[in-house]
Amino acid sequence: MKSFTFERATTPAQAAAAARTPGAKFIAGGTNLLDLMKLQIEAPTHLIDVNGLALDRIEATPEGGLRIGALVRNTDLAADARVRRDYGLLSRALLAGASGQLRNKATTAGNMLQRTRCPYFYDTNQPCNKRQPGSGCAAIGGFTRQHAVMGTSEACIATHPSDMAVAMRALDATVETVRSDGTTRSIPIVEFYRLPGDTPDVETTLTPGELITAVTLPKPVGGTHIYRKVRDRASYAFALVSVGVIVQRDGTGRVALGGVAHKPWRVETAEAELPRGAKALAAQLLADAKPTHENAFKLPLVERTLGAVLAEARG
Repeated sequence: MKSFTFERATTPAQAAAAARTPGAKFIAGGTNLLDLMKLQIEAPTHLIDVNGLALDRIEATPEGGLRIGALVRNTDLAADARVRRDYGLLSRALLAGASGQLRNKATTAGNMLQRTRCPYFYDTNQPCNKRQPGSGCAAIGGFTRQHAVMGTSEACIATHPSDMAVAMRALDATVETVRSDGTTRSIPIVEFYRLPGDTPDVETTLTPGELITAVTLPKPVGGTHIYRKVRDRASYAFALVSVGVIVQRDGTGRVALGGVAHKPWRVETAEAELPRGAKALAAQLLADAKPTHENAFKLPLVERTLGAVLAEARG
């Protein structure tokens, strides 16, 4: 373990200002960061503990939605009566992730910012453009069964690991932040995550030192909420494919996919095909797919999972 300095912030502005220190990182639950530090994939020189920032509340907004503090634990968010009633997709996605012990520690912001579980990213003996920009991507030409089929580039084919982020994308969440200069902003989730392009190490539109303070959900849209995760084990495994849907009585709705891209995958124009069924919908969602020979199975798996989910939604 490399040495680092440590401080406990008491306000979001203080935490963001402290992040001006070169090599600084925020830490809350630490369920991902500590593992990365042990493997020396992340080597922060300064840790800022944000657990004392009083960002652990779920509050109604004047617009009829919910404002979820960045430090709300995954267990508490999944169990909240308002989330279960009005945003069931989010509750179901959270319960599909990790284990009970990890959900007790993991935070809303930390879940959204967790890094890929690509095995080449975790193996420091392998080149990885996420870990060391410009070094190459060992996954390309390697073992790619769990990797992305959409939005890939010649620099990276990793997937985003978060179940919660898939639900947030379908729900049109907004990410609230404070920058190191004290200014605040709201980022629609459609603009929050980035595709890899030539800079896969830059995973979000956050600026250096920018702190997430909350995630806001708009007014509930009703409908039937379903999250289905297909994985190699019944629990404590990341998605090969996941499907989050909100289906209305007239057959319209929203669809977001996990396990297929560098970010939660949603194509709003494809949702017009939802009333026509899984085959038509999948054809639009996966129109530009670039699978490898090892993960081409994800394309029919998406279609079959969509079919099962839509059948369940329609009763």
